[in-house]
Amino acid sequence: MLNEVGAKRVCVVGAGTMGSGIAAHLANLGFDVTLLDATQQTVTDAFERARNARPPHFYTPDTSNRIRLGNTTDNLHWVSEADWVCEAIVERPDAKRALYTALEPHLRPDAMISTNTSGLEISILSVGRSDLFRQRFMGTHFFNPPRYLKLLELIPTPESDPLLVTAMSQFLEEFVGRRVVVAKDTPGFIANRYGMWCMYQAIHVAERLHLSVEEVDAITGTFMGRPKSASFRLCDIVGLDVMRDIANNLISRCPTDPNINALTPPNSMIQLLARGWIGEKAGHGYYRREGKELLTLDFATYAYRQKRDVAFPSLSQVERLPLGERLRQALDLRDEVGEYLRHYLVPSLRYANYLKEEISHSVLDFDRVMEWGFGWEMGPFAMIDAIGAERLGIDAKPFYQGNSYRGFDGSYISIPSQPEYVSLPDFPIVSQGETFVLRDLGDGVGAICLTTKMGVISPAMVEELITFLEKSDLSRFVLTSEARSFSAGFDLRFFSDAIAGQRYGAIDLALQRLQHLGELLESRSCVAAVYGHCLGAGLELALSCSHIVAAAETQIGLPESKVGLIPGGRGVTLLRNYNQHTSKRLCEVAMTITRGEVAPTPDHARTLGYLRATDVTVYHPDRLLYEAKRIALTAIPVARPAWATMVGPLVGMIDRELDQAGARGDLTEFDLTLGHKIKQIFARSDTYGESLAKERVEFIDLCGRALTHQRIRHMLDNGKPVKN
Repeated sequence: MLNEVGAKRVCVVGAGTMGSGIAAHLANLGFDVTLLDATQQTVTDAFERARNARPPHFYTPDTSNRIRLGNTTDNLHWVSEADWVCEAIVERPDAKRALYTALEPHLRPDAMISTNTSGLEISILSVGRSDLFRQRFMGTHFFNPPRYLKLLELIPTPESDPLLVTAMSQFLEEFVGRRVVVAKDTPGFIANRYGMWCMYQAIHVAERLHLSVEEVDAITGTFMGRPKSASFRLCDIVGLDVMRDIANNLISRCPTDPNINALTPPNSMIQLLARGWIGEKAGHGYYRREGKELLTLDFATYAYRQKRDVAFPSLSQVERLPLGERLRQALDLRDEVGEYLRHYLVPSLRYANYLKEEISHSVLDFDRVMEWGFGWEMGPFAMIDAIGAERLGIDAKPFYQGNSYRGFDGSYISIPSQPEYVSLPDFPIVSQGETFVLRDLGDGVGAICLTTKMGVISPAMVEELITFLEKSDLSRFVLTSEARSFSAGFDLRFFSDAIAGQRYGAIDLALQRLQHLGELLESRSCVAAVYGHCLGAGLELALSCSHIVAAAETQIGLPESKVGLIPGGRGVTLLRNYNQHTSKRLCEVAMTITRGEVAPTPDHARTLGYLRATDVTVYHPDRLLYEAKRIALTAIPVARPAWATMVGPLVGMIDRELDQAGARGDLTEFDLTLGHKIKQIFARSDTYGESLAKERVEFIDLCGRALTHQRIRHMLDNGKPVKN
């Protein structure tokens, strides 16, 4: 079984959009990957597209080195080295079966083989293959792009070995970072059979009710507990051509479904497809981006116009209610919102109830696909319960009761415990402050959870945390956040106001207390669980913990130079201390701080010197808290390296790098001033304490400079930095 033998070698056959994306993400996770396509030119071109993709496919540029490229004429024998062969060629049964005929002689007898397909029945693909092949063969429906979307539908056939299906599911969860739902081998599985129907239904209803693109997206986005991409933006992201192909496949393969006609193309889609306006990849679909402005399609003229603000008074009346109550009340509204929901939401929930036994093993699986794959706050059956089945015209008992879901035989089944997928709301609050709460994670481990917006750190938070740590006997804990990000850094408005009032003593005190808080964290057995953003003072506090456990998509860095400052809460000192093994490394880190570079991933942050050997990347997006607690159970307080006095060429090395960056125009004169201040701390501090003091002195000196004021003001007013 894969998870028992530690599979590390994967061969992906097919270098199209999905195949190259899967190969890239497997390389991200440390697998040795072979990527094959029909010709060497095809696979090389696909690989280059993956390397240059936006958003990026790879965690770091060097990750792509884990992929070996080949073609199916000269290199098909490489398949024999693979623990898992993932086929991802064109969605045609004849082409897939022909490939399997060529592949099978090269397969190891213990290798798994899967087909990545968005909707073809898996059982029709393995016809004519050996018993061993069919036992080890199943469908893997990755979502695009694989790096960013965690759902995977695993589709066995009646001939798939059940033990291998279980092993494959565990392997994909543990080593490939997926949330796996085992789906039935029916056209489109769960995600495309139901999700695509909902996407088409949203457009049909919009056209029927003469609602605009932005009006529909205002209703079907966050108001309905769904992503901001809502309906029409989601269509552009998926691609209208992809939607058409999936719909045509479903129409041809589901002739007895009485609701399948919803997948006939709406008029607007017909018009857009005819023009080649197929969505984001073509530059325009229902939306078109011009510079930073998003234009909207006008259904009357099929021209693009400025996006209009949508102001349905009824939305603001109910949008703060819990989702179920919000939708229940919205269904009774006598305006466009209520009318749209009655024509769209009610039929879509009834359709889920109609499909459930045909395409899924349980309502729990069905809901998880829509929650994990489409980002819905509630799957359709949880939503039916929340609104009320009777209100929707559905004759059904509740689908959920407590921690159980209703099986198709009417009995209630306990939802299996999955301790590796715990989240903060699963744990009780022990105490609550103004800026954080303390939760009990069990086993003697607490969780200090920041509660400010974006985890922003303020002097009040620093004082509250210092008071708590000095009085509490809590010695083992996880430092994390309940916001959308771990921490966006220190409250910039505090510095702006203090500078305006020339309260430099208040700034110095705030920095001293922030440094002291970091030292208190160092004295405890604590682990920082970071995600989203870990910036500025947030990173300084995280580095004060013995370990940082970072979600794989966390942006990490010290961007203070963007606002004309340097890190003042031990950031410069800690990076100097942890990277002092060579002058070359210290020079590189000094330039990173000068540029205010933010790494897009923890793996990239490690190359920049922001992370230490003890810090860990968690590649499964839902296992962060579990891994943080696991490490906290055995963590010991930080033992900072002894301070090394730097002798030799460090000053000259940094000066040379600054001069060259200035000559290239990469850094302004003021950036160079910041760089020289960092150089002084790195090269002229003989002790840890002296370095801390210099951080504060240089920080306060910068606070008195007009260019710093301009950078801070521009960031506060515009949300982006200015070069001056």
